[in-house]
Amino acid sequence: MSLIPTIRRRTRLLAACLTAVAIAVPVSAAATATASAATAQGPCDIYAAGGTPCETAHSTTRAMFAAYNGPLYQIQRSSDNTTLDIGVLTPGGVASTAAQTSFCANTTCTITKIYDQTANHNDMPISWGGLWKGPGPNGSDIGANAMALPVMMAGHQTYGVKVTQGVGYRVDNAKGVPTGSQPEGVYMVTSSNLVDQWCCFDYGSGENSHTDTGNATMNAIEWGTACWFGGCSGSGPWVEADLENGMYSSNTGPNPSSYQGVHFPFVTAMEKNNGTSNFTIKYANATSGGLTTGFSGPLPNGYSPMKVDSSILLGTGGDNSNNGVGEFFEGAVTAGYPSDATENAVQANLAASGYGSSSTSGNTVTVTSPGNQSGAVGTPITAVQVQASDSASGQTLTYSATGLPPGLSISSSGLISGTPTSGGTFSPVVSATDTTGATGATSFTWSVSGGSSGGSTGPLHAVGAGKCLDDPNSTTTLGTQQQIYTCNGAANQTWTHNSSNELTLSVGGSTLCLDANGKGTTAGTKVIVYSCNGQTNQQWNLNSNGTVTGVQSGLCLDVTGASTANGALVELWTCNGGSNQQWTLG
Repeated sequence: MSLIPTIRRRTRLLAACLTAVAIAVPVSAAATATASAATAQGPCDIYAAGGTPCETAHSTTRAMFAAYNGPLYQIQRSSDNTTLDIGVLTPGGVASTAAQTSFCANTTCTITKIYDQTANHNDMPISWGGLWKGPGPNGSDIGANAMALPVMMAGHQTYGVKVTQGVGYRVDNAKGVPTGSQPEGVYMVTSSNLVDQWCCFDYGSGENSHTDTGNATMNAIEWGTACWFGGCSGSGPWVEADLENGMYSSNTGPNPSSYQGVHFPFVTAMEKNNGTSNFTIKYANATSGGLTTGFSGPLPNGYSPMKVDSSILLGTGGDNSNNGVGEFFEGAVTAGYPSDATENAVQANLAASGYGSSSTSGNTVTVTSPGNQSGAVGTPITAVQVQASDSASGQTLTYSATGLPPGLSISSSGLISGTPTSGGTFSPVVSATDTTGATGATSFTWSVSGGSSGGSTGPLHAVGAGKCLDDPNSTTTLGTQQQIYTCNGAANQTWTHNSSNELTLSVGGSTLCLDANGKGTTAGTKVIVYSCNGQTNQQWNLNSNGTVTGVQSGLCLDVTGASTANGALVELWTCNGGSNQQWTLG
C-alpha cells in the first residue's frame, strides 16, 4: 500500500496428512535445493508437496525446510560494525542464538539481512528507501534491534523481527516469484502484541521502483488496525490484503461483520490471490487450532488482472510507506494458489512448532520485565533490579543486557544503575542465564530526555542570536516553518521536551510538535510545526554540547545563515559547531 496525501484509498504432521499432499508435481529450483525425505517437515516442504513451492522463505526463528542448515539472518554490532550470521541448532531446527547473546553484550545489534532459505537466494537487506524516505542514511530504512523481540521456540531462546516505524527490508527483482497475474500465496507469523493503524506493516510482493505504480501492482499481507476505506466492524487488528492503493479485508475494502479482529500472541496470517478472479484471507492462532477464513471472493473492481511486481518486502508499503509497526517471525511467498489442504497442513505444522513454548528437557528461565523506564541526561537513575526465576532449584542466575542507554550498566546480579549520557528512546534486552546454560530474556523501553541547561519546559533560546524559537503569530497552521524572535515568554515560545523526545508547544487550544518537514534528512530541510504523530522526524535530542539534533536525520537545528534577525527561519543543517546551532531550553 502507499501512503499518498490524497489517499485513494507452523508433534509432526500426521503421516496421513502428508500423504494427502505428497502428490507428483513439478518442483521449482527453490524446492529442489532444500527438499528432504526426512520425516519432520517444514512449512515449505508442505507447500512444495502441494504443488505450490516457496519461492521465498524468510525466518529468524527456525528453518522452514527439513534439510535447511544455512544462515537465518545477519546481525551487526554498533561497537565495531562487525557482522555475524545466525544459523540453526540442527538441520531443520530452530535458531542458534547463544553466539548472538555474547556477540551483542554491552553494545547494540541490528538485523541487517534476513536470508532466503530457498535456492533462489532472495535475501532481504535493509531497504534503500523509496518515495517515502526512511530515517537511515540517504533516506534508507533502518534495521530492527536484533535483541528487541526475544521469543521462546520449542524451549529455545530465539528472536523475532520487531518492526518499528522506519524499519524495512526488501529485495528487488526477486527470482522465481509470481508476477503479473500469476497465482500467488503468502503467509507469515506475526502477533497482536504490536499493531497500529498506519501504513504499512506488510510482507509480500511490491513494486521494484519503490513507488506507487498503480492499482493491483502489489500482493502482500498487511497486518494492523487500519480501516483504510472506513465502515469497518470491530477494531481489529485484521489480516488484510495490500493490493496497492488499498488494504483490503474484503473486495469492497472493509472487513465483513463476522471478521472483527484477531487477538493471539502468535498469529498465522495467510493470503492467496489467483490473479484474475479471487483472493482469500485466512488467520489462526499459530500455536493451536485451525484456520478461519476472514474473506474469500472476487477481486476488487478494477483489479483483474493483477499486475504484481517482483520486489519482496517486509515492514513497509510498496512505496516505502514506513509508519506501520509489527512483529515478524517467519513468512513465505509461494508460486501458485495453495490448496486449502496445503494451508491446513501448514497451520498444523505451525501449531506443532512450539512458538512461545518453554518446554524442553532442561531448565526454563523466566525474566520479569521491570516495565518501561524513563530518565534524563545527567541525572542518576534510581537503580532498577531485574528479577528472574528458574524452573530448577539451586541455580545461580547471571544477568547481562544489551541496548541500555549510554551511561547505564547492569551487574551480574541484575541491578541496573548509572547516569544517562545521551538522550533518546532505547530498547534494552536483559538476559539471565543459569549454570546449565538455560537462558531467558525480557525487553522494555527506556526513554531518556536530552539535557542541555535548563528544565524540560520553557523557551528554547537560540544562543548565537540571543532570541527564542518562535511559532510565527501563534499559528496553528500545519506545516508552518519556525523562526527565531525576541524572547517574550508567550505560549508560542514555550516548548516542552517530553519523555517521547518530542518538542511540543500549545497554541490556540492545540498541542503541536516540532517536525522535520516531509521526514527530510538533508541539509536545508524546513523545521515546521505539525500534528504530533510519534514519528522519528518529530523526535529531538537535546545534547550536552548545546546542539539539538533530529533523531531521524542526525542533523542539527540551525538558524538559517547564522542570522540574528527577528523572523530568521529555522532548518536542519549538518552539525558544524556554529553558534547558530547552539540552544538552551528553559
